Amino acid sequence: MKKIILMAVVLVMAVGTAAQERYQKVIPPRRYEEANKEVKVRPLAVLFGDSITDAWPIMSPDFFTINNLIGRGISGETTGDMLLRFQKDVVFLKPKYVVILAGTNDIAMNAGPISLEHILDNIISMCQIARANRILPILCSVLPAYLYSWRQELTPAEEIVELNEMIRAYAESAGIPYVDYHSQMKDERNGLPENLGPDGVHPNLEGYRIMEEILIDFLK
Repeated sequence: MKKIILMAVVLVMAVGTAAQERYQKVIPPRRYEEANKEVKVRPLAVLFGDSITDAWPIMSPDFFTINNLIGRGISGETTGDMLLRFQKDVVFLKPKYVVILAGTNDIAMNAGPISLEHILDNIISMCQIARANRILPILCSVLPAYLYSWRQELTPAEEIVELNEMIRAYAESAGIPYVDYHSQMKDERNGLPENLGPDGVHPNLEGYRIMEEILIDFLK
C-alpha cells in the first residue's frame, strides 16, 4: 500500500513539474467531473488548490475521510485556472467551507508574468463567488519556497511573503479566516526546509501533518 501511495504522489509531482517546465499546461478536461457526481454527502470543506492540494489526500487520506473533506487540487494551476473551475469543483459540491491555497504557480509565472495585485484579485473573486453561494471561504498563506526547480532563475521567497501579507490584509478586512502555514513552516531563508519538503516546494507527510494541525482549528 505504501508503495502505491508513493507512486501516486510521484505521479502527481511529475505531472505538475512537467506542466511547469513547459510554463503552459494542458489540463485534463473536467478532471473531477465524475468524482463530483459521486459525492452524495455534503462535505464539510473542499480544499481547493494546485499540486500541493492535489497530493494531500493521497499522502494523508485519513485526514480527509475522518473530517469529511474533499480535495480538489490540480497540479500546476494558477489562480486564474482555479477561478475558471471554481463553479464546478467547489460550488457544485455545496460545502460549508472552501479552503483556498493558491498563488505559488502565479509567482512561478506558469501562465506568464502576473502582478501580485492580479493574483489577489483572482483570489478575491473566488471568495466572492463562494459567499454568493453561501459557502464560507478560508484563505491560506502560500507555502514558503526559496527556489522553484522548474524556474531556477526566479527568487520567489520575498514575493511569497509580500503576497501573503496582501492575502492576510484582505482576509482581515473581509472577515475571512486566514490560515498561516508560512510562518510555521519556513526556514531562515523563507524557504521550505528539506525535512518538510525535499524539493523545497511540495510538502512531505511531515509537512502535511503540520498543515493539518493548523487547519483543523478553522473547520468547525
